[in-house]
Amino acid sequence: MSSRDSRATQAAAVVAAVALAVACPAGSALAARPHGVVPRAPAAGSVAWVVNAKSATVTPVDLAKHRAGKALKVGRGPSGIVVSPDGRTAYVLCSGARTVTPIDTVARRARAPIPIGSGAGDSAHPGGIAITPDGSTVYAVDPGADAVTPVDTATDVAGAVIPVGRHPLQIAITPDGHTAYVLDWEGRSVTPIDTSTDVAGPAIQVGSYPFAIAITPNGKTAYVANYGSDTVTPINIATNTAGPAIHVGIAPDAIAITLNGKTAYVVDGDSNAVTPINVATNKAGPRIKVGNAPEGIAISASGATAYVVNNIYGSVTAIATNHNRPIATIPAGSYPYPTAISLAPTGHLAVTVDTYTGRLSLLDIAKRRLVARVAVGATPVAVAFGR
Repeated sequence: MSSRDSRATQAAAVVAAVALAVACPAGSALAARPHGVVPRAPAAGSVAWVVNAKSATVTPVDLAKHRAGKALKVGRGPSGIVVSPDGRTAYVLCSGARTVTPIDTVARRARAPIPIGSGAGDSAHPGGIAITPDGSTVYAVDPGADAVTPVDTATDVAGAVIPVGRHPLQIAITPDGHTAYVLDWEGRSVTPIDTSTDVAGPAIQVGSYPFAIAITPNGKTAYVANYGSDTVTPINIATNTAGPAIHVGIAPDAIAITLNGKTAYVVDGDSNAVTPINVATNKAGPRIKVGNAPEGIAISASGATAYVVNNIYGSVTAIATNHNRPIATIPAGSYPYPTAISLAPTGHLAVTVDTYTGRLSLLDIAKRRLVARVAVGATPVAVAFGR
């Protein structure tokens, strides 16, 4: 099996949707409180909720205390998590059980699971999940059924199943909330969904094995990283048409866009590099060398630095976005094999998901050092932040 095929198999099996959940300190369930005492929610972004695929749990981690709380049981094969805008509910996609489990993040209690999908096809593959900016609807991807299910967050009721392309994996929603874009892994396409009607539009042809998507902050362009064809496809959101493919490195597996919308950074997993794309011209710049087997990327709130997680090296490469050169390498611990990275909205912490060791690594990006490794559960695959 080739390096690309091996990585593609692993990628399809563990699609770490590092989504953008919430909680309060351990032991804060309402039932455990004295009468009349209401749990106080911590500051927004001070808790990370970690999805553990193998143990079928979600673990809250206090980022200030570097401590894990009690894990909550969810359905089989959880693969992704999103949080409501008010920070009071997390939604966990359990691909193996074909359910979405809402979690009350203040009381730290899981509510009744919401069935999704049609029940057709194989449920073994992990899918993605997204929430509209206004928090009214969650969209859950069911790869085995080639479908997406909308869930009304006011009622916790699933809507009619929306057919999409072959073996959908990831999903992203435009900043105005009008359109959801679904990556059809085996269909070489992207399916747009009108969120006002929950009707899918015609498939947009892209490259082979579309794997990651990022949308510009102004909502004008979606960039799709095509893992199998070593390209990125820009999609005009106003017309839902694809532009010419942009050639990048080998096996692009992650993409992020600066907050000013000027540059898209593409992680080239088998080139050990990152390719910057000028959004104004859709031209790729010179590749930036990083560590071995990069798998994820996050950009600081200021936009000054991009952070790339290197799976084999067990490190994070910091890239200065003003000159597109590496400026530091931050070790993520002893043999962490991190698979994803996200930046906490409070403080100066970067969080890497160490899927193979069952831990979360917390990195101080200001001091460029590892501050803690926290055990969370078996096979963590996604993390979200909240209060």
